Amino acid sequence: MRLTAQESGVNDMSKYDKQVYAKPNQVTPARPAIFNEDLCTGCNACMAACQADVFIPNPVEGKPPIILFPDECYYDGCCVEECPVEGAIRLNHPLMQKVRWKRKATGETFRVK
Repeated sequence: MRLTAQESGVNDMSKYDKQVYAKPNQVTPARPAIFNEDLCTGCNACMAACQADVFIPNPVEGKPPIILFPDECYYDGCCVEECPVEGAIRLNHPLMQKVRWKRKATGETFRVK
């Protein structure tokens, strides 16, 4: 059964704002992509390449896209590869995926950046 506006107690629809807002989902401290705002042109190529729809376009023209769903990222790097500007976006793997490597000969440990 579907209720009309009057039956549901909503009489004056003009008091509601007609503009739509998107609130980023900040569930974890993870940021799958880090943008260099000095280099990013706001072309949204990364947003178009993202298979998981992590980004939405920034309403301010020329600014980096907004990361709306950080937990949905596959960390496949397609956004970084599609970016036409070298260094404008960097993939930030979660801590659990940052592997330490050890050289057998020297015992030196390091991480791949």
